[in-house]
Amino acid sequence: MHLAFIGFGIGELLFFLVAAPLCLLTFAFWVWMLVHAITNNGLSDIEKLIWVIVMIFTHFIGALIYFFVGRPKRRAVS
Repeated sequence: MHLAFIGFGIGELLFFLVAAPLCLLTFAFWVWMLVHAITNNGLSDIEKLIWVIVMIFTHFIGALIYFFVGRPKRRAVS
């Protein structure tokens, strides 16, 4: 079926079915890691600030780095 008559080509359809959800998932992951860095009790205030700055300027790559490096340092609240 050709979708050009309703304004959608194959490229736009693939974008909405694949790329758009992937972008939303990466953005949600970034926000999750950003909030986690701010609320992580295992990090000092300066470490939190550094991680937030890193994630703001490097976006998804910074969130991935935080996920593998900074995230496991969380301690239980006393």
